[in-house]
Amino acid sequence: MFARKNGNGGAAGTNGFLIELAGIRKVYRTGALDVEALRGIDLAVRGNEFIAVVGPSGSGKSTLMNILGCLDTPTEGSYLLRGEEVARFSPDRLAETRNRHVGFVFQNFNLLPQITAYENVEMPLLFRGTGARERRERVERLFEQVALLDRMKHRPTELSGGQMQRVAIARALACDPDIILADEPTGNLDSGSGRDIVHLFEELWTGGRTILLITHDESIAKRTRRIVQLQDGKVVSDEMT
Repeated sequence: MFARKNGNGGAAGTNGFLIELAGIRKVYRTGALDVEALRGIDLAVRGNEFIAVVGPSGSGKSTLMNILGCLDTPTEGSYLLRGEEVARFSPDRLAETRNRHVGFVFQNFNLLPQITAYENVEMPLLFRGTGARERRERVERLFEQVALLDRMKHRPTELSGGQMQRVAIARALACDPDIILADEPTGNLDSGSGRDIVHLFEELWTGGRTILLITHDESIAKRTRRIVQLQDGKVVSDEMT
């Protein structure tokens, strides 16, 4: 149902890893105060892994996700994505990477309220320059996959929380990315809708996607295949489930 076009979880580097982080530090400077959010993160991810990133507030989870998604840059360390050093990417290459290779799902959905659900999902394809017929076919197929064909002409304000997150997942899939980064995707949902969203992620993983999911919910983390725990900006455990 959710199989990737290339079916291999994304192009990997020469050693088989899709993501390689080595010695990643992130320091935020606020006036005279330095805040070290990440303190030497080493992490390697192969294609078609399903990983939960867990840890208390302030442990560095969101900072890590922002770096992985090329929304932020590390102060020190190396980030290889698909075998390429991200620090060498130009601003245009970073924007292309975010559009083509990374799909984002956020706790607050981040949908544009003034346009329809269909138009929200179509937007990444417009940025990519996809032709009108291909856009229409792909967007309609994605809405069918997330079981919202009858809601695609509604605005986000006319949808439930669970429906909005389904739209956000469809938008994340629009450009057939290598990686899905989901930051507390069930945080604003009731328990039933949250279970449905996690089931969608399980289907995506089964179909060949690589998924990294931030969560505070232990029951959700246990449904992934690997749990990476952060504390005080460091990886303190990394275990298969």
